[in-house]
Amino acid sequence: MRMRRLGTFWVAAFCCNFALADVIVMKNGDRVTGSIVKKSGKEITIKTDKFGVVTASWEDVESVKADKPVNLVLEDGRTVQGTMATVRDKIEVTAKDTTLTVAPADVATIRDAAEQQAYERLLHPGWGQLWTGTGTIGFAGTAGNAKTLTFTTGVNAARITNTDKTSLYFNIIKASALINGKSASTAQAVRGGLAYGHDVSPRLFVNAFNDYEYDRFQDLDLRFVLGGGFGFHAVKTEKSRLDLLGGGAFNRSSFSNSLIRKSGEIYWGDEYSLKVNSATSLVQSFRMFNDMSHTGDYRMNFDIGASTKLSKWLTWNVSMSDRYLNNPAPGRKTNDLLYTTGLGITFAK
Repeated sequence: MRMRRLGTFWVAAFCCNFALADVIVMKNGDRVTGSIVKKSGKEITIKTDKFGVVTASWEDVESVKADKPVNLVLEDGRTVQGTMATVRDKIEVTAKDTTLTVAPADVATIRDAAEQQAYERLLHPGWGQLWTGTGTIGFAGTAGNAKTLTFTTGVNAARITNTDKTSLYFNIIKASALINGKSASTAQAVRGGLAYGHDVSPRLFVNAFNDYEYDRFQDLDLRFVLGGGFGFHAVKTEKSRLDLLGGGAFNRSSFSNSLIRKSGEIYWGDEYSLKVNSATSLVQSFRMFNDMSHTGDYRMNFDIGASTKLSKWLTWNVSMSDRYLNNPAPGRKTNDLLYTTGLGITFAK
């Protein structure tokens, strides 16, 4: 009798879990069972036990059933929470106090509890929240006939909400060599800055930035750049983002030979980010600055970097930062390239 009761309990538990599973039936007859994660844009995502996360076109869905409450946002802006099921080509949403029937085309967004929590966290976050980034530090050296030491570090961080993005970066390289008793610096450069962009529409945004640069071997004591303008979200998905930028800037560059250059500039460029897979991400930035105070002069900034997670907090990072100035200080080259690689940490708040 005891074994019979235990068996009845497990059968009931199994049937209950199966009954609570969300089900999507496609127009071609395919049936997907699991838990609905979200519907965003033209795609619906469901998490299955056997096949992991599955994404399908919303237009190819014949019927949908969610026995666990989900959050629906309709095209008219209304939000309702409840279970849902397809009834005669309509979606019937059963909330706590009411039942709502809508056409599938009127459903703009669906979110499960976790997705809804993540969405609400982006609405009104504190300034110290939502920061993510990586930090890298590296050393290299030799000892013997020649003694060399190279130190590099880099920090990249970003805070992205539903309506704005704040980012900052900092890179430094310092290299020295001791050969035949003589010491000399072989590289010494520091680059850093911050930027802010705020959406004024789903595609258009305004942005501002402030860059700083020091390069001993370009005789550059300090380059201070303050600028701003408009941007356009050419691509904006969960995996990739491409922003096109343009605007104006003020540039003040002071050199160690007492040369000081002040100029107004117009600039254009792009920012691109790509989540290659669950472990690796890529970021790229380009700016072309045309000098309006000294016609014909220009400079270019190009940065690219990749980060691969080795563990929950440990990453392997590689980056390259290139600066081109067509009219450098007398006796100096037009181009300076800074590249680093090493282990780092990733952080999120």
